[in-house]
Amino acid sequence: MKCVVSVLGKDRSGIVAAVSNVLAQCGANIDDISQTILDDIFSMTMLVTLDTEVADFNTVQERLEAVGEDLGVQVITQREDVFQFMYKV
Repeated sequence: MKCVVSVLGKDRSGIVAAVSNVLAQCGANIDDISQTILDDIFSMTMLVTLDTEVADFNTVQERLEAVGEDLGVQVITQREDVFQFMYKV
């Protein structure tokens, strides 16, 4: 299952490492990643493939939200098909 993971918040060290670590623990693969820092605002978007035999979507979403709270950033995880449907013109 493919997902889009978005991270937004005040820049600080360790954001990419913490999010990537959670994904690795859940057996997910990062297919593509884009990140930037605008002034002091960190923004990252990832396309991720989940291994649902290791961790289902809800588990990954909950774990990413928890790491986001620890880091003081917002982490939003969406199924790719829902994401594509929402932004279709």
